[in-house]
Amino acid sequence: MTRTLTKELSAHIGETVTIKGWLHKKRLLGGLNFITLRDRSGTAQNLIDNKDEVEKLRGMQIGTVLALTGVVTADERAPGGAELHDVTVEVLVPVTAESPIEIDKPLDHKSENLETLFENRVIGLRNMREANVFKIQASVKEAARQYFHQHEFIEFNSPKLLPGASEGGAEVFTLDYFGHEATLAQSAQFYKQIMVGVFERSYEIGSTYRAEPSATTRHMTEYLTIDAEMGFTDFQGLLLMVGGLLKAVATDVWTNLEAELKSWNAQPIVLAGEIPQLALEEIHDLYSKATGENSRGEKDMRPDEEKWVTEYAKKNLGSEAVFVTQWPSSEMKFYHRKSIENPEFAERADLIFRGVEIATISMRENRYDVLVEQLKTIAGGDPEADGFRYYLQAFKYGLPTHGGFGMGLERLTQKIIGLNNVKEASLFPRDINRLTP
Repeated sequence: MTRTLTKELSAHIGETVTIKGWLHKKRLLGGLNFITLRDRSGTAQNLIDNKDEVEKLRGMQIGTVLALTGVVTADERAPGGAELHDVTVEVLVPVTAESPIEIDKPLDHKSENLETLFENRVIGLRNMREANVFKIQASVKEAARQYFHQHEFIEFNSPKLLPGASEGGAEVFTLDYFGHEATLAQSAQFYKQIMVGVFERSYEIGSTYRAEPSATTRHMTEYLTIDAEMGFTDFQGLLLMVGGLLKAVATDVWTNLEAELKSWNAQPIVLAGEIPQLALEEIHDLYSKATGENSRGEKDMRPDEEKWVTEYAKKNLGSEAVFVTQWPSSEMKFYHRKSIENPEFAERADLIFRGVEIATISMRENRYDVLVEQLKTIAGGDPEADGFRYYLQAFKYGLPTHGGFGMGLERLTQKIIGLNNVKEASLFPRDINRLTP
């Protein structure tokens, strides 16, 4: 008999159908025995009153793979308004080991329980509420792709094994590569700029590796970024593109996955028609006046300041997202571009969303001679080193003014849902203490 998905049952009232999936929950009450079966589309309740069929489930634990054949019966109390009666049970894959966690109930996400959650991730992901996190994340990626394609960006994939640290600094993983030292990519930065010379607009959604010795709610050693680069733009055009991406993702996810978001009590996203912009020092001044904690003159934002500016922007500017601009050029990366009008500032912005930075955006220095000089003076890099010379070729042979950004996919997912820790939005999180599962 052709398999029917659980979500399709209400369209087959009175018919005999077969559904296949995992034993998700069972209530054996003697005369009336109910089991819940889960498949890719949802769950279905099934009434089993034949003792011989109930006997087939003796000793079977959650996760047992089943085929159930029965008559579809309307019942408004059942998921989807229908359930199976007169059920015949076929055990396809028996499971006799008891599950280490109860996947039919919401799993505890308190900070003290996260390690237990991650240690049992393989099974815990079968919890439908947990799976919703990654349905939402998949929807975020799909919405981003659609947005990029609408704006004529071409997707590419960059290598993750490199001959040197593209971002500089010590936060890089090194490994032996057939007798040579290699590093894991800190970003797709060089490659997405190179691709401007090929496609003009390009993007990648891929893994990023940072050897950061941080055990915070904001950091992981491996995470996913939405990286994009666009040519023939100015700074304001770049910010409009990034703001448009956030709004497109927010709209699409809430349109398509409202039920999944509500399973986490997620709150609708408040965004202005155009994402507001506040200068770094302006935020420092507002924060210092409001809290009595003086941050004036600091070269970065404090974590509490990021939370504060979100609340400020939501209340006063009608947006839970804000661009932080006018970052000091003394702190910029070698490939960033200084403002021509105000060279004390880099043409850079951070996108703060619901209390955390989710993207760093900047115009890039596209003038070959200036870029080489900045590589030497800011990063202490050798233009002839393998890690830089191929990158510089793109500029030597012509790149237009361009800019781009890297947006953390897990952080974006975390904040859309309202999770407390970025690791909760990572399928199998990696940090300084965890390399499994």
